[in-house]
Amino acid sequence: MKKILLVIAAGLLAVSARAAGDLTRQEPNPVTIVLGNTQGEHRFSPDSLTLETGKLYALRLENRSSNDYYFGSQGLADAVFSRKVMVKAADGKTIAEIYGPVRRFEVKAGGVIEWWFLPVRTGRFEDVMSTKTHADAGMRATIEVK
Repeated sequence: MKKILLVIAAGLLAVSARAAGDLTRQEPNPVTIVLGNTQGEHRFSPDSLTLETGKLYALRLENRSSNDYYFGSQGLADAVFSRKVMVKAADGKTIAEIYGPVRRFEVKAGGVIEWWFLPVRTGRFEDVMSTKTHADAGMRATIEVK
């Protein structure tokens, strides 16, 4: 646990050395990934994203299908500082906020969550997926952090 905290602290220090200003006061860069679709296809759309270290992102996961879907990436989760996760009601209002590290989400049919995070390490994460069955059907994505 201490090693993980040291790696995160070192990453944040490196990021703060490159980024101007107070990183805690950044406005998030909105990014959306749609899970599934109304035709019943198991897909992430888009299935490829490029992000940058030192920038705060609000990754919106929208499940527009009638299926429940998971979204997770061990690699990405290890490369970011999670600021919060917001669970949204059908009217768009935030009904819950979760703080601390996260690894995987289940987004119910019609549900929306926002994962606010700050990438602190570069890498190409090709392990973005739902379940193995859905991944085998094509529900995979790649997220690259530069």
